[in-house]
Amino acid sequence: MTGLSRRRILGSLAAGSVALAAPSIVRAGAGSARVVIVGGGFGGATAARYLKLRAPQLRVTLIEPARRFYTCPFSNLYLAGLRSWESIGHGYDGLRGAGVELVHAQAEDVDTRLRTVRLSTGQTLGWDRLVLSPGVDMRWNALEGYDEAASLLAPHAWKAGPQTQLLRRQMEAMEQGGTFVMVIPENPFRCPPGPYERAAMLAHYFSRHNPRAKILLLDAKDNFSKKGLFQQGWKALYGDMIEWVGLTDDGQVTRVDAKALEVQTAFGQVHKASVLNVIPPQKAGFIAERAGVVDASGWVPVKAESFETQRVAGIYALGDATIAAPMPKSAFVANTQAKLAAAAIVAELTGRVPPVASYANTCYSLLAPGYGISVAGVYRAEQGGIAEVPGSGGVSPANADAAFRAAEAAYGESWYAAICADIWGR
Repeated sequence: MTGLSRRRILGSLAAGSVALAAPSIVRAGAGSARVVIVGGGFGGATAARYLKLRAPQLRVTLIEPARRFYTCPFSNLYLAGLRSWESIGHGYDGLRGAGVELVHAQAEDVDTRLRTVRLSTGQTLGWDRLVLSPGVDMRWNALEGYDEAASLLAPHAWKAGPQTQLLRRQMEAMEQGGTFVMVIPENPFRCPPGPYERAAMLAHYFSRHNPRAKILLLDAKDNFSKKGLFQQGWKALYGDMIEWVGLTDDGQVTRVDAKALEVQTAFGQVHKASVLNVIPPQKAGFIAERAGVVDASGWVPVKAESFETQRVAGIYALGDATIAAPMPKSAFVANTQAKLAAAAIVAELTGRVPPVASYANTCYSLLAPGYGISVAGVYRAEQGGIAEVPGSGGVSPANADAAFRAAEAAYGESWYAAICADIWGR
């Protein structure tokens, strides 16, 4: 199957998942029901929009502290100077216009017995169904020496915001010929291809502003998403600027000294950085723990057919916070999970037949302007879990020509514009 035909099929499947049978009128008993959603990113904001789309009479409240959401997708392009900061920011007026109630506050606690959410304002909201899409939190001190204070010196930049802007300032100020060191965790973590796209975007920036710079990637694993394609592209585009060291070759970092900008690996080797970017181990956002829906892994187990949590009935979880392998923790996945969950909630409240659980993912990575690669897959609920549909996906071909790589880069731009319009209205 060619990459182009594969993308047409995936596009059709994704469109089909959006069109899951939605009742136009909520029955009287469900018309007054309230769904509260925590988190206004790719999962939560999508759920809010599609709940109102499927059931206009349903009361939908979205809790999100930020008045403008900055996306992790395309934040690496901001680091490279290929995107402005505001180009990856999105407001919530479109959701308000769709009838969603917005509450800009922090959700601090969940009472599953009373079915309430307590906010940082002191307000308490009742819910009939609760959707949690809190993204990830960092596991501070899981990596010796790396806590929240250390992140102000050696930023993770794994949540788009001040950390991303700090990392950009540091790389712009890095001395000529300096070494940028990136620490990459073992799986699972948000956006598996993200560190490797970031390396390419850094190399693009340095090749123009600091051509003698080196980028050292210290990785806690031996394999990663689109590994062959990334390594091929790095070499072709940037020569020896990027060096990747995997687990077997002593790439696992065990200690961080943020003040000294040093890291130590499992075999005792110390690496000194000019700029240090530490991506630490992660877990579900803290409100998931407060709701009692996480397991010992720190992530949320869900029912594959609906994304209702396994631990608490009436609570649904989406996106990066969930245990949903083999689906990756990606924006595309959060969006498709949210659409399925919205359909499942409306079906439950209206007594309709629940939707057939089908999910899709495509993840585009940019290595340079006009040079893109991708990975894609289609998934379904199967035997109590989630399985990839055989033959449904794959990665970009290894020996594609320049026109194909340019097309993939264009697809990535179009995907970002389309998904943001789908969610936030532009």
